[in-house]
Amino acid sequence: MNRKYFSLERQKQTATITIYGDITSYPWIEGDMSSANLSKQLEALTDVDEINVYINSYGGEVAEGIAIYNALRRHKAKIRTICDGFACSIASVIFMAGDERVMNEASMLMIHNAWTCAAGNAAQLRKQAEDLEKITQLSVEAYKANSSLTEDEIKAFMDAETWILPAEAVEYGFATAIETHEKANPSQNARAKLFGIVRAYQEKQNDDEEPDDTPDDDEQEDPEKDPDKPPDDDSKDDPEKDEPTDDDPEKPADDDPDDDSDAGKEKEAAQMWSGFFNALSKM
Repeated sequence: MNRKYFSLERQKQTATITIYGDITSYPWIEGDMSSANLSKQLEALTDVDEINVYINSYGGEVAEGIAIYNALRRHKAKIRTICDGFACSIASVIFMAGDERVMNEASMLMIHNAWTCAAGNAAQLRKQAEDLEKITQLSVEAYKANSSLTEDEIKAFMDAETWILPAEAVEYGFATAIETHEKANPSQNARAKLFGIVRAYQEKQNDDEEPDDTPDDDEQEDPEKDPDKPPDDDSKDDPEKDEPTDDDPEKPADDDPDDDSDAGKEKEAAQMWSGFFNALSKM
């Protein structure tokens, strides 16, 4: 979808305004919009109950932004501003026009003092500085009307050109809520999930292969010995006759269940992955 820098859409009783670009009084490209054109369109929305304003802008001209802010504030509909990315400079003032002001979890505000380019003599430059302080005060009033900060605190933030995270925006009163977009039952660790499948399959295989030590019901008990029967050959009862010794070369080596050698680890890994693929094939 080719989203314009500025657009206004309407659906039944709700209007959506998208400001994805600079705030300017001189539209040069398609989608640019001045405050005059936006204000006229807002005035035509007499039968809407809610206006959603989505913002992603580095700012622009102070005069244009202040006009948009006031146009939104005086509209009878409920205004909901949403920061989709950055709401910087005068765009952060437009954000303050919302009755509800929502920060996305990945978004930021930036506030600072107004600035300009100037030329002239000392008196003219001093006047320009004084004028800038008055122009900056417009933004201060917009922030003060909606935030929980004092005027001095707001000015300190603006002097420092402060970037504000969503949680900070809510704490300071710039925003009323943070919007998150969580998917149902997200898998945060695919590797852990895969190994979980393998382990579950291996445990099931071990349970299936575990021998049953319960005697069969049909198994008969040993018959009682006949006292008149001659005793068996003692050689059969000699535990040492056929028992292999530790030095017997034909005695099979015991398997070490705790084999930490490289070969043992490779065997365990091979069994694990074999079980993994078997588990996948049975899913």
